[in-house]
Amino acid sequence: MTYSNTMAMGRQHVVSARGQNSVSFRITEKRLGPVSNTIILVVLACLLGLLYLTQVTKTNTYGYSIHELQTEQSTLKEQHDNLSAASARLQAINRAENSTEAKAMVATAPSGVVR
Repeated sequence: MTYSNTMAMGRQHVVSARGQNSVSFRITEKRLGPVSNTIILVVLACLLGLLYLTQVTKTNTYGYSIHELQTEQSTLKEQHDNLSAASARLQAINRAENSTEAKAMVATAPSGVVR
């Protein structure tokens, strides 16, 4: 196509009556119709819905990993408390055996059975 043809593509030729210019051009505007506007709005709404769903899915995934970490933290705290209690028990037995009062005690043998 030539330059003049491409420039005149958006114009329509109007037939003139007697006494008027023989050539006149009217510029036609290209607009979207109501069906096209509705389709575009539906597509945009679907895209926004997909964006929302991806964000919600990401936050749910992070929520699951946070829950797993909190569960692991509570089990580790429980293990720490159990180990602290066991350590205190073992240290108490060791301290009692090495104390001066324990060394001053005398071993006894059973003398008999009471009936």
